[in-house]
Amino acid sequence: MSIKKILVSQPRPTSEKSPYFDLEKKYGVEIVFRPFIKVEGLSSKEFRQSKINVPDYSAIILTARTAIDHFFRLCKELRYNVPDTLKYFCVSETIAHYLQKYVIYRKRKIFYSETGLMEDLIPIIAKHHKETYLMPVSDVHNDKAVVLDNNKVKYVKAVMYRTVSNDFKPGETLDYDMLVFFTPAGIKSYTTNFPDYKERNVVIAAMGQTTLEAAAQAGIRVDVTVSHETPSMAGAIEQYLKKMRAEEEKEERKAAREAAKIEKARQLEAAKRSAAAKKAAATRKAKAEAAAKAPKK
Repeated sequence: MSIKKILVSQPRPTSEKSPYFDLEKKYGVEIVFRPFIKVEGLSSKEFRQSKINVPDYSAIILTARTAIDHFFRLCKELRYNVPDTLKYFCVSETIAHYLQKYVIYRKRKIFYSETGLMEDLIPIIAKHHKETYLMPVSDVHNDKAVVLDNNKVKYVKAVMYRTVSNDFKPGETLDYDMLVFFTPAGIKSYTTNFPDYKERNVVIAAMGQTTLEAAAQAGIRVDVTVSHETPSMAGAIEQYLKKMRAEEEKEERKAAREAAKIEKARQLEAAKRSAAAKKAAATRKAKAEAAAKAPKK
């Protein structure tokens, strides 16, 4: 299947250096950014019901820019002045740099995974085992929390925002060759807004174990996902596009060989017909000449 148009269910990147834009240029595809879900922050009143006291924690585990936004928003609403001593443990360098929106980066104790994988953040957290960790999350937890649990990291999850379906308009079309999902809520929104999803001939990309599980439960086949070799979704999509391009080029070469074979056979047949026609003409000419030379009775 040729991929020409891709929907990425996230907001459009703010930086023009996004790898998604590189994919557009390199592979000639159109990428549209349209979230299937939207985020709503919990109010300070709702958050207080969790009985979590933010000042009790000396370190924050951050897995998304959304988590950063809502952590600092709630701290402001709770009238809590975030201390300079607070440590930040980020799942990627990109998320770590996003902290500059709220703190002076060079003056803070900020740590991050070089690979963008939670598994590679664990050794860093282990070196700071005396810290008390808080992890801002959505009401739908992702698989990054599972990694912490499996490695026996002592932390507390703090639900600071929720995800809800970003409904599509009635009759709105979804004319894409590939759909890219990052959360179970995105999968749910897709199946709710487009109940004929099983009949749609579309490539599905999904990131995260819980997202993959949600897709499997909905009967959706996932064609593209991240791996240790391609830990980013943009990288996984590029590998798929590269594979598809290679297959298309292989089919084109095969078709070209078949066309050349047919053309050669056509030319050979044409040559045979031409030779036969020439032979017949020569025979007719010879007969005519012989008849002309024959004595008349």
